[in-house]
Amino acid sequence: MPKPVVSKASTVWNGDLFSGSGSTRLSGSGLGPIDVDWKARAEEGAGPRTSPEELIASAHATCFAMALSNGLAQNDTPPTRLDTSAEVTFVAGEGITGIALSVQAEVENLSAEDFARLADEAKANCPVSQALSVDITVDASLA
Repeated sequence: MPKPVVSKASTVWNGDLFSGSGSTRLSGSGLGPIDVDWKARAEEGAGPRTSPEELIASAHATCFAMALSNGLAQNDTPPTRLDTSAEVTFVAGEGITGIALSVQAEVENLSAEDFARLADEAKANCPVSQALSVDITVDASLA
């Protein structure tokens, strides 16, 4: 049985939600501090800060790419390159309302239909997808 891996991050927050701010650190990689505040979460173009949703988008794009890479390799069609992105939609007062995954891939000897099937399977099997209870779409294309 695999040994569990625990990932850690921490955030220090000062003040109230709307006028306060904070910083987050990713313990394993040592990245940070990364500034966070309400404006970065609720307004586009808020500057060089991040939000929980942006961090989820990064985690989801990475997890999906890893799951798809594995599925393609198991299909005997390993990818040359996967260019993935995730867009997490946040609505103040409602929360996260959806996630749109997108991938453009370089894969030899694979039909567009099989690639779409494998992308859907990767979306369903990605642990980040499984942890989220929102509508998740995937747009998959071969380069």
